[in-house]
Amino acid sequence: MSEDAEQQAEEIEVLKSIYEGDENFKQVDGTTYQYKYTEGEKSFILEIKWGPTYPTEKPKCNLEIFYNQHLLPSVKEKILEIVEAEAEQWVGCAMTYTLFECLKEKVAEILAGQTEEAVAARVEKIVIEDQTETSKKPEKKEQLTKSQKRRAWDRAEIGKAGERPRGWDWVDIVKHLSQAPHQPTS
Repeated sequence: MSEDAEQQAEEIEVLKSIYEGDENFKQVDGTTYQYKYTEGEKSFILEIKWGPTYPTEKPKCNLEIFYNQHLLPSVKEKILEIVEAEAEQWVGCAMTYTLFECLKEKVAEILAGQTEEAVAARVEKIVIEDQTETSKKPEKKEQLTKSQKRRAWDRAEIGKAGERPRGWDWVDIVKHLSQAPHQPTS
């Protein structure tokens, strides 16, 4: 195992122990780490990716994540400048924790340049085109006469789809027996 690989393995262990239980820290894979910074309602995620020769070379810092789309380009540049300046000082040493922590101290200062008006102005430029035709007319239903409606209703028997109740054609036994011819008593 090379010296860089040993230092990376050691740093992975250290990062896991430091950030255990921290919801803002995320290990994407073996060499990519993300940290979410929040200040009030403003937030962003910094992603740090180690190269094969890290820590003898600086890690790559990425802000081009979907979560960061709301950030202004000037704010992104400021974040990257701070991280790059800090990384220059720590070349040759494990620096992921240091880079995450140096931004923690300056989050309020960094996000002060991120104004809601600027974000709203960028959002106003987004145009969503509706692909559906507005000239479509609703289909007209077939017009039935009153007698056609009555017949259809009778056939459906109030929504039972033609089913009739059990015994609808049975003969009432009591009524039938009472209709039997009356025999004179002798």
